[in-house]
Amino acid sequence: MTEDTDLTLPRPPIVAIRHAKPRDLPELNGMIVALAQHHGDASAMTPEVLERDLFGPMPWIQALVADSGEEGLIGYAILVPLYKAQEGKRGMELHHLFVRDGQRGNGIGQHLVDRARQIARASGCDFLSVSAATGNFAAHRFYENMDFIPRPVTGMRYLQALS
Repeated sequence: MTEDTDLTLPRPPIVAIRHAKPRDLPELNGMIVALAQHHGDASAMTPEVLERDLFGPMPWIQALVADSGEEGLIGYAILVPLYKAQEGKRGMELHHLFVRDGQRGNGIGQHLVDRARQIARASGCDFLSVSAATGNFAAHRFYENMDFIPRPVTGMRYLQALS
């Protein structure tokens, strides 16, 4: 796991939270790789896979980006639909939330979460879900301060490769 610096850069004067566009794919891919490295993981993501999943014939995810204009993208969020069949409730998973080192603490993450909530509501969702690694206490505090309610993880999750 890579450590964050204690440095907080000045917030850019204008930051637009918007849906990702095809021109964002290289920068978005780079931030996904940075998040994986932050957690000590490798990333197999490529701009081509992102293009398929964001803009292909059957879009699978939505991506929001924090665009600072001349400085480029400084954060992103990925949203994935969820469904609770036993309750008949739609939801949205805030699958990734990332703000570049140096810009954390400037409110960018809060703006990304706020926009994710708006999108989930507009999509008819009843809930927005997010998870954080067990030892990531800074993320736990961040989400709790954003009015997310901690829920215990129950049971096991199983995976079967299809290819």
